This record gives sequence, structure tokens and C-alpha cells, in this order.
Amino acid sequence: MYRQTGLRSATVLIILATMAVWTVYGSFYSREIVVEIAILAILAISLDIVAGYGGMVSLFHGALMGVSAYGYGVATVKYGVHPLPAAVVGVASAAVFGTIVGAITSKTAGIFFIMATLAFGQMAYTLIFQARWLGGDDGMAGLPRFDFSWLGVNMFNPQHFALYAIVLVALVYIAAALLMRSAFGRTLEGIHSNEPRMIALGVTTWIAKTRAFGTSALLAGVAGVLAAQHTQFISPELLHWTMSGEVLIIVILGGLGTLVGALVGAVIFVLLKHEVSAMTQHWHIVVGLVLIAVVLMGGRGVYGQIERWITGRKTPGVPDA
Repeated sequence: MYRQTGLRSATVLIILATMAVWTVYGSFYSREIVVEIAILAILAISLDIVAGYGGMVSLFHGALMGVSAYGYGVATVKYGVHPLPAAVVGVASAAVFGTIVGAITSKTAGIFFIMATLAFGQMAYTLIFQARWLGGDDGMAGLPRFDFSWLGVNMFNPQHFALYAIVLVALVYIAAALLMRSAFGRTLEGIHSNEPRMIALGVTTWIAKTRAFGTSALLAGVAGVLAAQHTQFISPELLHWTMSGEVLIIVILGGLGTLVGALVGAVIFVLLKHEVSAMTQHWHIVVGLVLIAVVLMGGRGVYGQIERWITGRKTPGVPDA
């Protein structure tokens, strides 16, 4: 059962407060780093719901983010829809797509589920890559940002936009935590632990898995809209399987099945990426070595291991070392 412990709350508050301080007192570069962390953290939280608590390891979440970004882009650039309702279109596109794929793949498990999600993600990537109406491999530019000038917020000010991204991370985390504390969250954990028993109790597990995947896709859609507004440009690379692979690394690195680990993993991954890449172009090797070390330490991730040391509580779904 998911617990929003004091340690988890403190960790989230420290990370968000640090990001906010970095945004207010940092440079333009630091604010770009904060937004990148926010996008990946939101996407990682959405993945942790299905992978960490539902046992459904997906290589599809990059595609969900990309579908949302393109939904937002098409609505604003092609049809002139106002950014606020266009964002709803983008998030809804990801949710619908994720629900459909979740319904199709929900009766598979393990490597078959992973391969099925990978296949759907690559199909979406190929379709958008070849769609000249969407810009094809050249992408789509000119995407607008929200207009919050009536609140005194200039979304084209890097500081304001970074703070807006931090607020979105907080809201997504709260939504995910409330979901996992609900009866549905406990049902999802029950399916992960012992699906035959849940079936015996009368739970239609494929429907529960589909709902979980749809909800996860909705949150991934938030990351897609944020990414589209950040660069004001989108390309098929958002949907490529490598993006899904990166976010899966983030979740494992931070701590699978903790939600907080998604934030921790995003911070570690982005900082490693930028700091190491300043010294060598082979930064992936360093990230890989860190990931191997984390796995060899018990597979609980950085936050999961720290939580284990402090509280002695086992992370759900992660075996003892």
C-alpha cells in the first residue's frame, strides 16, 4: 500500500524548493535545466504508476508525450485553437491513445508487454515521421505558450516559465499520490502482487490495468504539452523509443515504486547528462555505470535505498538483495 510518509514529503519539498531557488537566483542555463528536469520528472511519475505499482514496464511513454505534444501543436498551429483548450486536446489525445493501447496489451505480461508497448510506440513514431502535413522529420514550429499576463506572469520570461514547470511537477505528484492512496491504487498493487487472487476476488484485472494505463497516459500528456511549450517546436524524436528508454532509466535510477524516486532520478539523470557531457561526449557510459551500481546495490534505486536505510521499509515490487 502506498504511503506518503514524512520522509517522502520532505524529499519532494526539498527538491521542489531547490529547483525554485535555482530558478530565482540562477542563470538562463540553470532555468533551462530546471524545465528539463520538470518535463522528465512528470513523465517518470506517470511511468512509475504503471511500472512501479502495476508491474507493467512500458517502452511507450515517450510516444505518449509525443502524441500529446503533437495534439497541442496541431490544435494551435493548424487550427488556431487557443492554447488552454489546445492543451486539453493534447492531454486527451495521449489519454485516449494510452487507454486504447492499454486495453490491447493488458492481457499480456513481462517481455511480451514490453515488446507490445515498444511496437505501438514505434508505429506512432513512424506515422508522424512520414506525415508531411505534420512537418515529417522537419517537425513543427511556432507553438504558442499560455498567456497568463492577466496574472502578471510572462510565460516568455525564462524564470516565470521555469516556476510554472515546477508548479506542474507538484500538481502531477499530488495527483499521482492521491491516486495511489485510493482504492484503485490498492487494487493496482494487488494485481501486481497476485493477479490470480485478485481475479478470484472478482476484479476484472484487464479493465483495471487499462484504466491505470489511461491515467498514466493522461499525466504523460502533461509532460508533452510542457515540452511543446518549452521549445515551441516539436519533432518525431519525442516519440522515439530512446525517449521511453531514458525515462525508464530515470525511474529505475531514482527508485521504482516510490513516486518520489521519479523526481530524484530526473534530477540525477539531467545533472549527470549536462555535467559529464561538458567533459566528454560519452556521458551515456557514466550514466550506465551509475545505473549498474544502483542495480547491484539491490535494485531499489537511489531514493529507495536511502529510504530502506532510514526506515527499514521495503519498496513494493523490489526483491531483497
